[in-house]
Amino acid sequence: MSGRRLHLLYSLPMLLVLVSSCQVKRPKTVMSDSKMENVLYDYHIAKAMSDELPYSDNYKKVLYVESVFQKYGITQADFDTSMVWFARNPDVIAKVYENVNKRLKGERDLVNRLIALRDDKPIESLPGDSIDVWAWRHIYRLTGVPLDNKLTFVFPADSNFQERDTLRWSVRFRFYPEQSDSLRVPIMSMQLVYANDSLISDLRKIYASGVESLTLTSDTLGEIKEVRGFVYYPSTSLSDVLWIDSVSLMRYHVVDSLALEQDSLALEQDSLALEHDSLALEHDSLALERLDSVIPAGKPRPDAETLRKQRPSPSPRSVIRKSPDR
Repeated sequence: MSGRRLHLLYSLPMLLVLVSSCQVKRPKTVMSDSKMENVLYDYHIAKAMSDELPYSDNYKKVLYVESVFQKYGITQADFDTSMVWFARNPDVIAKVYENVNKRLKGERDLVNRLIALRDDKPIESLPGDSIDVWAWRHIYRLTGVPLDNKLTFVFPADSNFQERDTLRWSVRFRFYPEQSDSLRVPIMSMQLVYANDSLISDLRKIYASGVESLTLTSDTLGEIKEVRGFVYYPSTSLSDVLWIDSVSLMRYHVVDSLALEQDSLALEQDSLALEHDSLALEHDSLALERLDSVIPAGKPRPDAETLRKQRPSPSPRSVIRKSPDR
């Protein structure tokens, strides 16, 4: 065997020793990252639940935490020992808590969604333009039975709504059997209610199966308070069924044309200002040429302030006027 191979064989164990010595040593009494993540996840949920207990049930707080320890077969001392080691290794505990926070956030979003469904109230809409803010079911079945013959919703505006937003409510209707009685057609309606309690609305009768949409633009009536809508099915036959699906409520932010108009006026004013400055420079240049031809050599020339006073007044076209704020 060559000397180079022998050198590599002797060096390999030393390399393994060096690599293992660089890794963080974890005592056997310290929980693994995955187990610590699960314990902390349940631990924080138990603490949050115990904090909601009334004052008279404070003694139960210990039981909530103890139930977590029993679930994972550890004691308070085991938990404290592991927490001390993790606290001394911030890089490790940071990764563990990052996963815990993701799971807790997902749990919180799920709880908020369930509460919204229970109370029939939507959660806060997403920010941005062209967003579907519909927060309820997407399939409904309406019949001629009272209390089962209408769909209604009320969507309170939140901080993601803006003045002059456009709302479009779209619904697909399907009749079984096909609609034949034109005197008992479904009615679809939507309203925008403003903070000053004024409102705008649209209403439509549905005569055949297909997609129907109602669109309302808030324009300049002020802050939107809420969006309302309903579908009413006035059928008197229990065998008639109206299926509603593909429901969406799109919100569009309007491009501010007033701001664009102001920018256009500002550019026009800047152009007029440059034109006036150009005429002033041209006047000064002509004045200097005339002085050179009139003033004898050795005589002092007038200063710049004197030349400025001799300029002609700007023409009405070059007067800059600031438009009032809108």
